This record gives sequence, structure tokens and C-alpha cells, in this order.
Amino acid sequence: MANSSALNNYLNYLTVEKGLSKNTISSYRRDLVRFIEYLEALNIEYTKVGIEELSDFLASLRSGSIEHPTLGETSIARAVISIRNFYKFNAKEENFPDPTRDFHPPKIPKRLPKALSIAQVESLIRASAIEGEDLSLRNVAIVELMYATGARVSEIVNLSMSDIGEIDHSLTVKLTGKGNKQRVVPLGTYARAGLDQYLVRLRPSLLGSQRSDALFLNQRGGRISRQSAWTIIVEAAQRAGIEESVSPHSLRHSFATHLLDGGADIRVVQELLGHSSVTTTQIYTLVTIDRIRESYATAHPRAK
Repeated sequence: MANSSALNNYLNYLTVEKGLSKNTISSYRRDLVRFIEYLEALNIEYTKVGIEELSDFLASLRSGSIEHPTLGETSIARAVISIRNFYKFNAKEENFPDPTRDFHPPKIPKRLPKALSIAQVESLIRASAIEGEDLSLRNVAIVELMYATGARVSEIVNLSMSDIGEIDHSLTVKLTGKGNKQRVVPLGTYARAGLDQYLVRLRPSLLGSQRSDALFLNQRGGRISRQSAWTIIVEAAQRAGIEESVSPHSLRHSFATHLLDGGADIRVVQELLGHSSVTTTQIYTLVTIDRIRESYATAHPRAK
């Protein structure tokens, strides 16, 4: 049908002409497949969609179904962006009015990112090591590196041996973020020690007779997957007894929050996180302000 054809054309455009990463294209595909399935169920062609249909689709994302779970507001906002870009491309290609041009769903206020405490991060790292398990060396190195660099999980699993280097006798790691933008982040002594242990004691045995430049390997000697890295973090958090929901992104949030709490300049944190705009980084300053307010209210005799 025309709906599926339009979707395939757009995804090909993102892949071939825009050169977007596999993860980004996968996100677009996931959002748009759900949208197209919604239209197909109602027997609506994508060129005939109006504001009413768009609003009803967003309502369906909030209510969920047997086939599709309910989405949070952040995921819904991402879906809106995917649909807007889909129509922007196809409306121009097929010369029909873009229905998203006058579509203005209510803006959802940003939620403050949840950061772990320093004690929780330390317990998470300790819990990554399981006595008698050789893979613990790799897992500890991954957790140490994520907290030391604030890297996204995709940036960690895509690291190669050639991305590890030295500048003025200090160990560094080159991360490739969104839009293939690269940044170099220094490693502290803990991350360096964890990485050295993995590289010397475990990686050669995982690699065996194979050749691979991938930094973090799975048991078959191939590059570790994003899902495996996610599982390492989640299971370590469970063993550490951390009750809050923990994901790889929790370490990125903690990295930024702890730097700002420690007095780091926001422009430096922006560069370390790979944010193109300091506005994105400023959300972490709200976390620290909230903590200051809480400490003041607790400690000052006339604050209440």
C-alpha cells in the first residue's frame, strides 16, 4: 500500500542520503511502523491524515494496547518528531499539504534526570565483580568507563582498541557520539586500572585466534552488544540492592551531576557529554540547585 511504500522511501532516504546511524534509524522505524499500523487499522492513507487523526494517534500511545505498551511522554515526544520529519519529506516528494505543519501537541515539561549517589555508583561497580567469574573483569571495566566518561551505552559498545590513547601521559578515550561527532575524554585512575585488568587478563582469551579491533568482546570473541551492556548494568544494580530503576543512562546522569556538584564548569561538562548546545547540559544544573535547596531547608534553623 501507499503507506508502507512511503515509509520505506523515507527510511531509505535516512539511510542513504542522510547517513544516520543504525540506532537512530531503528528509532524512526519503531515510531513510524506503529503510526502506519494505526493508519492501516483504520484504512486511512497517510496523505489523508489530518489533525484529528494525529491527536487520536497520540491518545492511543498514551492508552496503549495488547500489541503495543503505553508510552511515556518522552517517547511520545520523540514519536511526534519522527512523524513530523516523515511528513516533511513525503509532502515535498509527493506534493501534498503537510498535516503536521499546524499540529501543536501540548509540550511536556522536562523531567529532571535521576542521578545515583556516589555511594550507589561505588556499590554498583563493586557488584559488577562476581567472584570466580572471568567476565567480571570486562563488566567492571565497562561500568568504570561509563561512569568515568559519561558515555552513552552505544558509544561504549562501539569503542575500538584504536580509540584508547594517551595525551601528555594521561590515558584518554575517543568517543563517537550523535552525528558522528567525536570527543576525547580523559580517564581517571580507577577507570584506567579496571581497563588494564580487562585488557591484560581477559581480552586475549576472549579474542583467541580471531582478529578484532573491538574493545569490549563477548564470549565468542565478537563485539559486545548494546543489550548485553544494558544487562550488565541492570543486574549489577540488583545485586547492589539499589531500589531505584537503574540503566546505562543513569551513569551518564550521575557523571554530569557529580561533576557539577564538584564545581566543574558547565561548558566543560557540555564538552565531555558531547552536547551540541549548553542548553541541553543546563538541565543538570537544575538537579544541583534542587539539592542545594533541599540541603538549605534541612540545615538552616530558620529555613522552615
